[in-house]
Amino acid sequence: MEQARAVPDETMASIGAAVELGRSGQRSQARDVLTALWEQIEAAGDALHRCTLAHYLADLQDTTQAELEWDERALAAADALTDERAQRYDHAWRVQLLLPSLHLNLADDHRRLGDPARARKHLAQAQSLVTHLPDDQYGGMIRSGVHQVSEALAAGSTQRLDSHQ
Repeated sequence: MEQARAVPDETMASIGAAVELGRSGQRSQARDVLTALWEQIEAAGDALHRCTLAHYLADLQDTTQAELEWDERALAAADALTDERAQRYDHAWRVQLLLPSLHLNLADDHRRLGDPARARKHLAQAQSLVTHLPDDQYGGMIRSGVHQVSEALAAGSTQRLDSHQ
């Protein structure tokens, strides 16, 4: 049985281009592009677009509070995202594979904002969900992040981790 091909998605292509812009050091330009895309799709837009946009916009914020707000939007959008929708973009995507990263980011946000109780809640969610991740580079990166945030939380640190620059 042949795998269905992913459907081209202009919005996801635009998000990817903006992410690459940010990774090349042009953070404010990437943030501007992604913010404009967010305004185009609006809060009621496609859950895949909202989740992906918010997830990447969080990384481009100048304050931890703003990062937290975008990470919360990403998780809220993931709650509305279905595997069926995600797999129309990429047949390998499943919502369950996105959730550990989203909870890890929220745990780190709350840790840096000095809210260890909320940080522990999201960290526990991330820890319970990493078992669903494949044993590949992405899974290893998330598992490593869970370990680093857990250690920083145990040490009472509110400093940004090197892995979350």
